[in-house]
Amino acid sequence: MQIINDPAEMQKIAEKLRLQHQYIGVVMTMGALHEGHLSLVKLAKAHAGTVIMTIFVNPTQFGPDEDFHRYPRPFEQDAALARSAGVDYLFAPSTEAMYPDGYSTAIDPGPIATRFEGASRPGHFSGVATVVVKLLGITRPHLAVFGEKDVQQLTIIRRVVADLNIAVTILGAPVTRESDGLATSSRNIYLSSNERQQATVLYRAIGHAKMEIDKGRADLEAIAAEADALVRSEPDAEPDYLCFVDDATFEPVTQAVTGKACRLVMAVRIGNTRLIDNWRFECP
Repeated sequence: MQIINDPAEMQKIAEKLRLQHQYIGVVMTMGALHEGHLSLVKLAKAHAGTVIMTIFVNPTQFGPDEDFHRYPRPFEQDAALARSAGVDYLFAPSTEAMYPDGYSTAIDPGPIATRFEGASRPGHFSGVATVVVKLLGITRPHLAVFGEKDVQQLTIIRRVVADLNIAVTILGAPVTRESDGLATSSRNIYLSSNERQQATVLYRAIGHAKMEIDKGRADLEAIAAEADALVRSEPDAEPDYLCFVDDATFEPVTQAVTGKACRLVMAVRIGNTRLIDNWRFECP
């Protein structure tokens, strides 16, 4: 595995790989790698001959009161994990390399970026969309893999790529979970042992919704309210949002429609740690 820090060098390598008819897959991360990230690499390797991983803690997607400066950055550990997973190139640029003096361009992803995560974190998805487009331009992939845990992000990236005619296939990888159902996340390390136990309520809320939908209940608004109450039953849990959305448009929905997919999306603060999760339902 080669570690590349310079964007221009990474571009040259990617162009050479393309001239050699290599099919390139990219996995974009902010480091602090876990099994979820490695599952993205596995999916990329199943489709591409060369896999590039990027590690870049992107400052433009963090708000002023968020955890940019304390976000974990165990680079040596991450590099070892990437190497063992079969990554061919690890692109890890500095902030100055990605946003040099005079940089002023940003992408507006449109109305979908103002809901849910976008409402809770103003400007977040503009930062995400901008850095993803930059990284696509630097790594020149045919395929990019993103996790479905950040499903609103995945939906926005698909929209941006389509709107800007970027020739890349976007693959979504299923959420990976711990043995008790908690979605794997780099932020899980912030949880105390008591908070970690309380955090399982996110998956229990999903389980409640699944049970009710499997019964044939169509009142999604009521089911979401019950799931919200279940989350709030934990002393340190406070939902930012918890509701159902249309799986394709991310518009809120209140009633199940036969044969149409919906998704329960949530963001919950457990103490000082903010966790997100979601689950896709095929309405019977």
